[in-house]
Amino acid sequence: MGTSLTDRLAQKIRAEILTGTIAPGTIVVEPRLADQYAVSKTPVREALRMLCSEGLLTVLPKKGYLVRTMGLNDVQETLDVRMLLEPHAAGAAATFRSPQIAAQLRQHLDTQREISVSAPLEAMAAAQEFHQLIGVASRNTRIVQILDACLTETARAHHVLPGLAHYVGAPTELAEHEEIYAAIIAGDAPRAEAAMAKHLRSIRTTMAKQFTDPSGLWG
Repeated sequence: MGTSLTDRLAQKIRAEILTGTIAPGTIVVEPRLADQYAVSKTPVREALRMLCSEGLLTVLPKKGYLVRTMGLNDVQETLDVRMLLEPHAAGAAATFRSPQIAAQLRQHLDTQREISVSAPLEAMAAAQEFHQLIGVASRNTRIVQILDACLTETARAHHVLPGLAHYVGAPTELAEHEEIYAAIIAGDAPRAEAAMAKHLRSIRTTMAKQFTDPSGLWG
């Protein structure tokens, strides 16, 4: 079954918000987007409502929709939720490990490593898919749904804070992903949980540093 026009519009607008093409603080209006995409205002309105439900937009009565800004508190709250979910997901992924999941995780890791310098945005997507796949491997649909929203928010932070684009190729990031992967394929749930928790603490520290001192993160 193909996706609806509303879904396709939501995907396009979401991508523009996540990549910063539509910057935080921008007010978007239905007529302008309808002209841009050569569609009627109805599917645009429905798509914008979807993005409001995801927390990317806020309704401004009689004005349009505000692209929500992102601050350190937003990132910390998102990482709080991830810390509650992802260590458990990693442990469950280790318990339910399979050759198929192991191969896909390995592919995402290799992609992230190979293109981290030449194509950091694509490497960032590979890193996000690595985390998403661990959620899927946990066999818990609620974790998958909540984690997807959290990863979308984290990805948005990477685009809002350009210095974070280089983080996906940092030795610490790659080594921590390797630790998580090794624990999962070994079927060692406690080690997988600990490795994921360590990784999330690193992400929190790195993002906090970028918000408070963006010039010093990679200097």
